[in-house]
Amino acid sequence: MALIMMAALAYFGIQAFLYFSDPLTTTLAYSYQVEEGIDLSGYVVRSEQVLADDAGGLIQIQKAEGERVSSGGVIATAYADQASLDRQNEINALATQVEQLEYAQDAALGAEVSLKLDAQIMQSLLGYRQALAEDRLDSAEKRGGELRTLVMKRDYTYSDTEDLSAQIETLKAQLKDLRSQSAGSVRRITAPAAGLFSAVVDGYETVLTPEALPELTPSKLAAMQADGSVHSDLGKLILGDSWYYAAAISAEDAKELKKTSGLSLHFAKSIERSLDVTLDSVGPEENGRVVAVFKGRTYLPELTLLRQQSAMVVTRTIEGIRVPKEALRMRAETVENEDGTTKEVQVTGIYCVYGREALFKPVEVLYNGDGFVLVRAAGPEGKEKLRLRPGDEVIVTAVDLYDGKVLA
Repeated sequence: MALIMMAALAYFGIQAFLYFSDPLTTTLAYSYQVEEGIDLSGYVVRSEQVLADDAGGLIQIQKAEGERVSSGGVIATAYADQASLDRQNEINALATQVEQLEYAQDAALGAEVSLKLDAQIMQSLLGYRQALAEDRLDSAEKRGGELRTLVMKRDYTYSDTEDLSAQIETLKAQLKDLRSQSAGSVRRITAPAAGLFSAVVDGYETVLTPEALPELTPSKLAAMQADGSVHSDLGKLILGDSWYYAAAISAEDAKELKKTSGLSLHFAKSIERSLDVTLDSVGPEENGRVVAVFKGRTYLPELTLLRQQSAMVVTRTIEGIRVPKEALRMRAETVENEDGTTKEVQVTGIYCVYGREALFKPVEVLYNGDGFVLVRAAGPEGKEKLRLRPGDEVIVTAVDLYDGKVLA
């Protein structure tokens, strides 16, 4: 028994020694991309028309930020006084209630309709919660109104049909009376041209225009100030489908950008993806610097609130397989020359877990980052198991690695 106990202790002791002396750690390789470019600080420029602020009275905006409006479309409503606004709110509430009652009346109070309303209420609740979590109070207000409407419809499905008809007639009579009282005290404000609506007027609308960008110099761009006399409670219209981004860069960088095709711009906020742009113009050189103007045609509704903004113009996108730097290893291999002689070369590669063994896979380093590298497989085309792929288990740390080594 003593011998058996000693043998068991010796076995576990050896295993513990091997574990701590050869700490095997692995990680998964995965696809990744890195963007290289030039950091910028500049201005977003659009063709903008400030709406004339001569409505008078109380103004209620009818369009959301970035919403498209047609020429002659209603942008806002002007009320003569507070009483007119209160009367209009009452009209809207009564109209909503009438619509809810008519829906319940036409639905014939069937079980299928009730189930459909329950599903819509649940979906609306989820949307309302998401808007609150994202701190989007404008969306939350809209979602809240939709939720209230659905809940009221669901509540009315329990009412008697004859009772609903009487309520509808009473409410319609009240609506007719209120609308006759509001005649002449409400005025609709329409758009003078087609475009995107924005409620924010910052004073740069008349200072930064697309027409002035080609001749802009770095000193003028740095001294740019908003025009304090430009103001409007109605907001503005963004005309056309293009936007521009003007920033001062070195003349050498501008020359390189002219040679580069497929540029994209990544803003520091608002848009989480890179936007395709073209180098529209390069201004006059001043002390070795110029103003580069980039032009884009996508995501304009999401850029209506941007003006002075940091960004990066992406000149190159590198795609590869991401692995830790510690996983890279060099291995000597013998290769045959064309004349039949042999020579020894150093091959860069990564050891991966293959079954219970270590397998060396040659790679080519594409990008050297902070603590990681992007690589691509450099193994022979005919031997797929020697080619690194996303999802392979890469050995990061180990001692005395070699092909075929059995991993504990």
